[in-house]
Amino acid sequence: MHRLAPDAQFSIPSDVPSAHTSHRACRADETAHQRPAVRKLRFVSHDPSEGVEVLERVYAARVQVSPDTPFSMHQALGAVERLSLERVRLSGAPAAALIDAPGTLRVARVLGGRLAFTDATSTAAGLSPFLFPVRSYTCRWDELDLLTLSLDLAAVEAHAAGLLDAEDFRLRFTAAEPVSPAMARYLAGSVAALGQHQLGNEQAMASPLVRAETFRALATAVLHAFPNSFLERSAVPEPERAAPAGVRRAVSFMEEHAAEDIGLGEIARAARMSPRGLQAAFRRELSTTPLAHLRTLRLEAVRAELLTTDPGAGATVAEIAARWGFSHPGRFAAAYRERFGENPATTLRG
Repeated sequence: MHRLAPDAQFSIPSDVPSAHTSHRACRADETAHQRPAVRKLRFVSHDPSEGVEVLERVYAARVQVSPDTPFSMHQALGAVERLSLERVRLSGAPAAALIDAPGTLRVARVLGGRLAFTDATSTAAGLSPFLFPVRSYTCRWDELDLLTLSLDLAAVEAHAAGLLDAEDFRLRFTAAEPVSPAMARYLAGSVAALGQHQLGNEQAMASPLVRAETFRALATAVLHAFPNSFLERSAVPEPERAAPAGVRRAVSFMEEHAAEDIGLGEIARAARMSPRGLQAAFRRELSTTPLAHLRTLRLEAVRAELLTTDPGAGATVAEIAARWGFSHPGRFAAAYRERFGENPATTLRG
């Protein structure tokens, strides 16, 4: 077995094992105290039995691969709590798997080869992202190159319920194809950013705020990309109402809890409004959105910390920004310059 070489399309460093990998793929010197925020795996094998073992661990599957035919598997996986991103390339004779992972929501794109499901639907290279069935299913593949985003289904449902302010909400997906080409591109861009920037930035992903915001962003993208009960319920008109008091409560809550893991659902509950009503009220009263206002508060918190930090003590802009939920240094720096008229490094140097 050897490690997978770096991949330009799926950039996950290879020096950290995944929770899914066997002991053969783990570094012997890792301890629980040294475990990084992002668990990562590189796996390469030409042994069908080894490949089947890893596939069955990752996908909760029963895999059928002929032991008498050529086999090759290249896998790269990065995971944090509630989500993972994997690219797997499988070569050799066609193979099949029975997959039963009811607690996992998987969004995938076929980059090469062919994948077919028991209901006779199939995908080919170059098509849009699609949803794997949430129920048990059988799939077959031939010379497959697959990129898969996996999300904790219960956490996505809870996120959707919070956005709707509906405790009794149940998430159901009604189709596997995106609602529009624009939403397919948006989702593909979100997944690409996860692989190219976020999972490779260990310093940023060590921040609980960054991990929470990363999950929320991807869950929201999936909820808006595919037909489902969340979109159906969101389409029901809600009466408009002027609510300056609710906006004030929301602003006060965000100012007090900006350093904590809060999203639109928590802010709306503090405002005693529905999430949709709060967003409409923010647009009317402040010409912005609640989450945009929260980002502004966090930008101001970063600036306050930069102004009071001794640059000689070793603190960096990226470290401070990540602590406040900003995972992408380039986008953070651009937002900081737009807000304050100077680079964050200039502020730190004084």
